Amino acid sequence: MQTFQYTKAASIDKALGAASGAKFIAGGTTLVDLMKLSVEKPSGLVDINLLPLDKVETLPNGGLRIGAMVRNSDLAWNAEVQKNYAVLSQALLSGASPQLRNMATTGGNLLQRTRCVYFREPSAGTPGGYGCNKRTPGSGCAAMEGFNRMHAVLGTSDKCIATHPSDMCVAMAALEATIQTEGPKGKRTIAFADFHKVPGDTPHLENALEPGELVTYVDLPKPVEGAKSVYLKLRDRASYEFALASCAVVAKVEGGRIRYARVAMGGVGTKPWRSHEAEAALMGKAANAETFRHAAEAALKDAKPHGENAFKVELAKRCVVRTLKMATA
Repeated sequence: MQTFQYTKAASIDKALGAASGAKFIAGGTTLVDLMKLSVEKPSGLVDINLLPLDKVETLPNGGLRIGAMVRNSDLAWNAEVQKNYAVLSQALLSGASPQLRNMATTGGNLLQRTRCVYFREPSAGTPGGYGCNKRTPGSGCAAMEGFNRMHAVLGTSDKCIATHPSDMCVAMAALEATIQTEGPKGKRTIAFADFHKVPGDTPHLENALEPGELVTYVDLPKPVEGAKSVYLKLRDRASYEFALASCAVVAKVEGGRIRYARVAMGGVGTKPWRSHEAEAALMGKAANAETFRHAAEAALKDAKPHGENAFKVELAKRCVVRTLKMATA
């Protein structure tokens, strides 16, 4: 870990003023690890733990505003979230450990970086080291021919197949959240679907944030009346493990037919993966096993496995089917 300048900000304005060349730090559950591995090398850290962004509030339109500093545990156990956005509570409680959830924040979870072993290897992107285009553009992607069991099958490119690790973000994709930010150019509202980027030719560009820009809130729309939401995570062990495949579903059934459906997947995409194809296959159809299987096939029709992760295609289909059954029961 290289030396850095530490600043504690008492307001959003002071945080933004100190952000040049620095990184914002809240819980630090990811950033500090990456600094120890020399993946992140900020010249400074701006501590934002004093900022008044730690509340969950109801919006005038009936939606919910979540401050970027709200801890994962507090959000997961919030009564409003558990009642009207159960998929989000379930996703948060399936991630990490209680100790980490007590520290990790909503904003930090949005900005989680991949767990790809080559990305986190200290020598990655250096002469003689493993290639990682996220670390050093143009150095190659060692995962293409290396250990790629945990890697993505959707949204990949010939430059990167790293999986996005967040559970929370999969639920927020299905809930159609919006992200509020503040930066040197003022305030912005970013649709959740536009926040994370697929790798393409620039895998080092992972999200829509501009230099010095700070996530302030995440807004959830008013819950759909009569809808049920479920998050299912499939993994190698029952706790403190990243998803091999996961699925978040928000669905409403009337008269035996699906009248509303939002489907997102985790563990299989280079970003939290919203499946419009699955949703189209569900709308207006009978809520039965045949419909669910057609939706799962549509969700994975563009999957591109690499070596060891080919099993994820069928696993993800089964995950989608099972989650749909639970959400429409």
